[in-house]
Amino acid sequence: MDADLLDRGGVGLTVQGRRATITLDRPDKLNAQTPVTWAALREIGQSLDPEVRVVVVRGRGRAFSAGLDKRLFGVDDVDGAPGLMSLVQRPTEEADADIATFQQGFSWLREPDRVTIAAVQGHAIGAGFQLALACDLRVLTEDAKLRMAETGLGLVPDLGGTLPLVRAVGYSRAVEICVTGRDVTAEEAQRIGLANSVVAADELDSAVDRFVEAVSAPPEGAVRETLALLAQADEVVDPEQQLAAERAAQIRRIAELAGLLGG
Repeated sequence: MDADLLDRGGVGLTVQGRRATITLDRPDKLNAQTPVTWAALREIGQSLDPEVRVVVVRGRGRAFSAGLDKRLFGVDDVDGAPGLMSLVQRPTEEADADIATFQQGFSWLREPDRVTIAAVQGHAIGAGFQLALACDLRVLTEDAKLRMAETGLGLVPDLGGTLPLVRAVGYSRAVEICVTGRDVTAEEAQRIGLANSVVAADELDSAVDRFVEAVSAPPEGAVRETLALLAQADEVVDPEQQLAAERAAQIRRIAELAGLLGG
């Protein structure tokens, strides 16, 4: 693990047994993100011990993440990474490759190898909202507010947030949330399926701990196979394809259990 990269990206990592906690650690900037932040997140995803079964993502201070660091809206380097406006100065293929690299800091959180939980307090705006959406589960404090701010800035959500948003709330509501850029309160987030739980601020840690304990209880292989099935379920056009995937996953599970039992 590149400790210097994590430090420059304002990202902390602690691992306790089968639990890893990733902390956005720029509270003076409301945990605003830069390409170095995304590189640090990508580094964690590539280096995390396979024994880790649950990953918690949180922010230090009064906000989960205020989104993009405002310094990015230019061509000058920000913490050693080029400003977003510099992308148009390079060939399209290079700009595409750069954004794909940014996305990798988020996309690994949706892989079925482990359950990921976002612990959200205060604001989760733009990239912050997309980071929370990248996780399987979201626990919000009562004061939390989610906002997809990109469209209002003349941009689009490009860190992988559009698919999980539509999956959670449906197309028309996702259109409204993205295009209007309005705040989604914690109460509404729970009502429309964006939050699994809403708790008082002083109960966030204990609520997340309960989720960690619950999702760590089943056998690892069963969780992994179930996550993979659920992730693909709404992309399957032919229901028989999903039934076949379930059969194949079950056969793999039974084979593994039989091996463990000496059958």
